[in-house]
Amino acid sequence: MIKVNIDDKEIEVEEGCNVLQACEIAGVEIPRFCYHDRLSIAGNCRMCLVEVSPGPPKPQASCALPVAEGQIIKTNSEMVQNARKGVMEFLLVNHPLDCPICDQGGECDLQDQSMAFGSSESRFLENKRSVDEKNMGPLIKTHMTRCIHCTRCVRFSSEVAGVDELGALGRGETMEISSYLEKTLSSELSGCIIDLCPVGALTSKPYAFNSRPWELTNTESIDVLDGLGSNIRIDSRGNEVLRVLPRINEEINEEWISDKTRFAIDGLNKQRLDKPFLKNDFGKFEEISWDMALNVIKNKFKNIKPSDLAALSGDLVDVESLYSLKMLFDKIGCNNIDCRIDNSTLGEGGRSGYIFNSSIAGIEDSDSLLIIGSNPRIEAAVLNARIRKRYLMNKYPIGLLGEKVDLTYDYSYLGDSYKDLDNLISSKNNFYKILKKSKKPMIIIGSGAVNNENSQSFIYKLREFAEEVGVVNSNWNGFNFLNTSASRVGALDVGFIPKNNGLNARQVFEASEKGNLSLVWLLGVDTEDVKRLKNSFVIYQGHHGDLGAHSADLILPGAAYTEKSSIYVNIEGRPQISNKAIFPPGEAREDWKIIRAVSEAVNFKLPFDNLLDLRNHIFNEFDYLSKIDQLSKTKWSKFGKKGITKNFVFQNVIPSFYMTCPISRSSETMAECMNAQKNNFKSY
Repeated sequence: MIKVNIDDKEIEVEEGCNVLQACEIAGVEIPRFCYHDRLSIAGNCRMCLVEVSPGPPKPQASCALPVAEGQIIKTNSEMVQNARKGVMEFLLVNHPLDCPICDQGGECDLQDQSMAFGSSESRFLENKRSVDEKNMGPLIKTHMTRCIHCTRCVRFSSEVAGVDELGALGRGETMEISSYLEKTLSSELSGCIIDLCPVGALTSKPYAFNSRPWELTNTESIDVLDGLGSNIRIDSRGNEVLRVLPRINEEINEEWISDKTRFAIDGLNKQRLDKPFLKNDFGKFEEISWDMALNVIKNKFKNIKPSDLAALSGDLVDVESLYSLKMLFDKIGCNNIDCRIDNSTLGEGGRSGYIFNSSIAGIEDSDSLLIIGSNPRIEAAVLNARIRKRYLMNKYPIGLLGEKVDLTYDYSYLGDSYKDLDNLISSKNNFYKILKKSKKPMIIIGSGAVNNENSQSFIYKLREFAEEVGVVNSNWNGFNFLNTSASRVGALDVGFIPKNNGLNARQVFEASEKGNLSLVWLLGVDTEDVKRLKNSFVIYQGHHGDLGAHSADLILPGAAYTEKSSIYVNIEGRPQISNKAIFPPGEAREDWKIIRAVSEAVNFKLPFDNLLDLRNHIFNEFDYLSKIDQLSKTKWSKFGKKGITKNFVFQNVIPSFYMTCPISRSSETMAECMNAQKNNFKSY
């Protein structure tokens, strides 16, 4: 520890801190524009000047100055005040001062700091410079005349996102931030530069001029468009979601969110199901009342054998709804339920056999990594940024078994099939030795490795391999499954899988094609396979008119994640609550309420009447789900089944980052991103 004196107050700080960080520890606010805790130090703006002795008789940039024993630091002396006013005066020389029409107004660091540390007038009378706008794609709106050359956006793109597509041209006053010629931004995290920009040079193009910050209602919530469970803030006005921003959570998403999380929200207003619909004899949907819908279900359930029923759940379903539907089918005596629409067999063992055991933050503790059947850049962009962060720290060997793709960091390509994995295990090649020598090796298994008929024997072989090389030991568990679905872990937790010879998802589709199932209940299922259910009466419960609704006979309109208070369990097995920001449209209802009403109509009444009672039932049965925002200790168990594994190729399950669910497929913004991707992100 190092002792320093800050404004006549002596404190101790860790060696390696800079003066700015030391001042923050002491509770002293230091203005800054270019400095950011998660980026390299640039020292561009000079706003963070302080007086330090011993040292030169002039203010110094606190962000670039390491602390030293016995330093005396003054943050508010006359010299410092005059220096900061001078810097602010320079920063505003070319600034357009268009605060009333700037989208950043009210949330602008330059605006705030000019009021706190600036002067009321300027001595400069020269004409202001003007900078041409840049085409950065459908997501980022530019007003580069406002740019103060802090270079946060450049450093983020290079260091965190790992895509070098922004840079600086020119020097001094003529310097301009620009993307590469004829290219727009292609990173899955590009929207984060909007948050990082301390002025209004980079703003959200879809959100531009929609509202002012003080008009919005802020709701803390959870993202459900991938399995990560990124912490977000939903900003709404009236009954419309206008934007989504990240919340800081060091254990999950730090302060980043993906572009899909941020910009797909316009899909919440498109193709919504707001009334019950019934398909008539001519194959056309007719609007009906809730009473009529419940009566249709009642009549369908009469004289139907439990074995003739089935229920499948999709990717965006909350724990409460999954538990309610499972309880209803348990009361009916039907075991044909499944959440694994991708045909995986995860969940047929302990909890350690389907979660991210090391935790997301645990990536930074690992010292080697093997990725199997996954493209984390597409499947979980923020998690991939965490892997890149670990890669940049120091030597971090990474091996990939699967499709050869750009992950934004270097890796050893080991092949694309089970045969290549078997060869790695049996030959004990170089990467085997790397894993074996590592103290905390890690394996990440994607859905592309377990969505086939070989998955149980494959997982068994992989588990044995992990134990052999030390991926799992007394002090460490680096055996991780990367589930792409927000609902998958929660569904497996509450047991939404077939038991006692019940049909799994693949068998349900096959049985329906053969005419052996009378009724199939789709809870938010929107995959191509639903077209195979033509020989069954299909009830679709969900919030968008997507693939599931098109194949349905009866549609029950549900609520999206922004319209209900619900529990979601992320890939780590961490329960989190998404809070209600707006109300569902029209006659749409929260999914658990629909299931509760159906249970009463079919004479299998569920034992709860409100959300609190429902959650108490869940927590009594599954205690670890009551530990909101916490990770429960998971015991390592034996999972998988010993058997012969046929050779198969690992294929990534997500063809496009921008369209993976009904919300993103309904989004015009995501459609624009898709078009940009098809045109290779050309700027013209």
